[in-house]
Amino acid sequence: MRALLRNTAPVARCPASKRASNAESMANSPIEFFLGRPLGNREAGGRRLGVAAGVPAMGLDAIGSASYGPEAALTILAASGAAGLGAMGPITWVIIALLAILFLSYWQTIEAYPNNGGSYIVAKTNLGANVGLLAASALMVDYLLNVAVGISAGVGALTSAIPVLHPYTLWLCLVILAVITLLNLRGTREAGLAWALPTYGFVLGFAAILVVGVCKSLASGGHPQPVIAPPHLAPPAEAVSIWLVLRAFSSGCTAMTGVEAVSNGVGAFREPRVRHAHGTLAAIVLILGALLFGIAYVAKAYGIMAMDQTKDGYQSVLSQIVDAVWGRGWLYDVAIGSVLAVLCLSANTSFVGFPRLCHLVAEDGYLPRPFAVPGRRLVYSVGVLFLAAGAAGLLIAFDGITDRLIPLFAVGAFLAFTLSQAGMAMHWWRARRERAPQSSAATRMPVLRAKLAINGIGAVATGTALVIILLAKFIEGAWITVLIIPLAILLLKSVHRYYEDLDRQILHGSDRPLDLRQREAPIVFVPLKRWDRLARKAVEYAMRISPDVTALHFTALEGPEADDPELALQKNWHRLVELPAVRSGFAPPRLHCVPAEFRTLSAPLLRVLARARDQSPHRPIAVIVPELVEGRWWGYLMHTHRERRLRARLLRYGGRNIAVTSIPWQLADEEATDVIRAEEPTAPSQPRDDEVEPDRPAARRKTDRLAGGDPASIGHTVS
Repeated sequence: MRALLRNTAPVARCPASKRASNAESMANSPIEFFLGRPLGNREAGGRRLGVAAGVPAMGLDAIGSASYGPEAALTILAASGAAGLGAMGPITWVIIALLAILFLSYWQTIEAYPNNGGSYIVAKTNLGANVGLLAASALMVDYLLNVAVGISAGVGALTSAIPVLHPYTLWLCLVILAVITLLNLRGTREAGLAWALPTYGFVLGFAAILVVGVCKSLASGGHPQPVIAPPHLAPPAEAVSIWLVLRAFSSGCTAMTGVEAVSNGVGAFREPRVRHAHGTLAAIVLILGALLFGIAYVAKAYGIMAMDQTKDGYQSVLSQIVDAVWGRGWLYDVAIGSVLAVLCLSANTSFVGFPRLCHLVAEDGYLPRPFAVPGRRLVYSVGVLFLAAGAAGLLIAFDGITDRLIPLFAVGAFLAFTLSQAGMAMHWWRARRERAPQSSAATRMPVLRAKLAINGIGAVATGTALVIILLAKFIEGAWITVLIIPLAILLLKSVHRYYEDLDRQILHGSDRPLDLRQREAPIVFVPLKRWDRLARKAVEYAMRISPDVTALHFTALEGPEADDPELALQKNWHRLVELPAVRSGFAPPRLHCVPAEFRTLSAPLLRVLARARDQSPHRPIAVIVPELVEGRWWGYLMHTHRERRLRARLLRYGGRNIAVTSIPWQLADEEATDVIRAEEPTAPSQPRDDEVEPDRPAARRKTDRLAGGDPASIGHTVS
C-alpha cells in the first residue's frame, strides 16, 4: 500500500474539464455560489496583500474615523456654541501629534515583529502572559466596537442625504453588516479589492473638497461665503473650560482607532512583508492626518458644528462641509456616497484584524481551537462570524446610534496602544542591556536609545490620553468597556484552564509503550429496530471483529399503540442469522429484546452496558450503530435521528473502555462522485476506468473507487 501511494502519480486535468467541474459545483451548491470554491493551502501565497490592496483592507478603520472623530469632538464643543469652534484647532493639532508618535512607534513594531506584531504578541513577549491577555481583551473590545461605530456612522451619513430613511437606521445597519460579513468570508484579498474603489474615491473626493474649502477661506481672509449655509450655532450652554476641552479631546481621539491594524496583520502582506506593511502604514497615517487637518480647518472657517443624530433633519459634519464648500449636485452625491461606503466598510479593518488576533490567542490555548483553524477560503471563519454576531448585538442594543456607541469606543484602542508601546520599550531596553559585540556596540547603542525613546514617549503619550478618556467618558458609558475587559480576561483564562486540564488527562502516561497482553475480543452489541439490509450489514461487521455478538431490539419505541416487529424478528432470527453463522464457522449472535418504556434507546442500552462491564470488567465493549445516511437536504426532516443522539450519549456516558462504530447505509450512492468533485473542485481529474484496469468489470470499478480502493483515486487523494 505504501508503495502504491508513493508511486501513483496524479493525472493532469485539462482546462475545459476543470472549468466544467467548477461550474457544476458552483451551480449545485448555494455555499459555493455565495462564498466561492474552497481554497487549497498551496493557494495561500496568492491571497496576500500589497500596499494598494492593504490600504483599503487595513486602513478603512483609520481613514473612516476621520469623519466621526472630528464630529465626536464637535458634539462635545457644541455646548459652548461658536466659542467651541476656536478650541477645535488646538485639539486637532494635539491629535495629529499623537498620531505621528503612534506612526513612529508602530513603524518600529512592524520591523521588530515582522510576522505579527500586534499588541497581544508584543505585550505577551515583553511584559508577560497576563499583560498580553489584557492587550488581547482590549483589542477584541476595540475591534467589536469599531464594527458597530463604523456601520452606524455610515448609516448616519446615508440618513443625512436621504432623511426618509432615518426610521430604518437599525435595519440598514444590520443589512450592511451582513454584506460585509459575507464578503469577508470569501477572503481577505477579495474584501481588499472590493473596498479599493470606495476607499480611494472617498480620499480623492474629500481631498478635492477640502482643498477648495481651504483655498476659498484663504482667498476671503478667513471668512468664506458658504454655498449652502450651515445651521445657525446654538447659544452657548456652558463656557469653554479645561474639562470641556479634555472631553472633546477624548471624543476626538476615536479618529486614531485602527492605526494599529497594520501591525496586527503583518502576516497578511506578501513578501517582503515589512516593506509592504511600512508602505501601508505610512499611506494610512498621511491620509488620516491630512483629512483631520482639513476637516478641522474648514469646519472652523465655515462655522460648522455637530448636530444631534437622534433628531430629524440631522446633517453630519461632512455633509455640512460639502454643502458649504460646493453645494448640492453630483459632487455632493458622490462625496456622501463615498462617506457612506467608507464608514460602513471601515468595519472591514476589524474583520481582517479580529480573526487573526483570535487565531493567535487560540494557538496559545486561550480561545476555543476552532478560532485557530482557517475556513474554506483561507480566512478564520469562526472569528469572522463571532465578530459579526457581537457587532449585531451592539447595534441592536444601541439602536444603531453612533453617539451612544462613541463613549464605549477608544478605551480599548488606547489601552492596546499603551501596552504595545510599553512592551516595545521593554523590548529595546532588553536589547540595550544585551550588548552586541564590542566592535559594533558604539554604533548600535545610539540607535537602540533612539528606538527606546520613541516607544517610551509613545507609551507615556497614549497612557495619558487613556487616563483622559477614562475620566471624561467613564460616566457616559466607558464604564461598560472597563467592566467587559476584565470579564473577557476571566473567560480567556477559563478556556486556558480547560485545555490544561484536558492535556493533563490525555497526555498523562502517554510515554508508556503499547500493552498487548490483554487481547480478548470485545463484547459487541448491535441495536436493531428491525431486520433489513442495514441491520444485516451491521451484524456481519460485528461478527468479523468478535465472536461475542449480541443484537438488541428495543421494544415499544414508537409508543404503546404502535405495531412492534419483535415477533417477526424473533421468528426469523434462527433462519436468517444463526444458521448462516454456524454454517460459516462463526459463533451465532444472540438476540435480546429490551423494553424501552420511555421510548428512548440511551438509558436501556447504558444499563445493558453497565451489566456487561460488571461481569467482564477487563474486556472492551463495542457498540455497532446502524445509521441511515440521507443524501438529500430535505431527507433530514424525514427521520428521527435516534442513532446520532444515541452515539453522542454513548460517547459521553459509556465509559472509557467503550468503542462506538457507525455502520452507514448511504441512499443515492451515485451522488458520492458529485460530492467528491464539489469538495475538491481544482483537484486533478480521474482517468477513465478502462484506462486504469480495462479487465475489471465497470460496476466493480465504481464500487472500489467510491470506497477508496481504486489506485487512481488513492493517488488523486494523496496528491
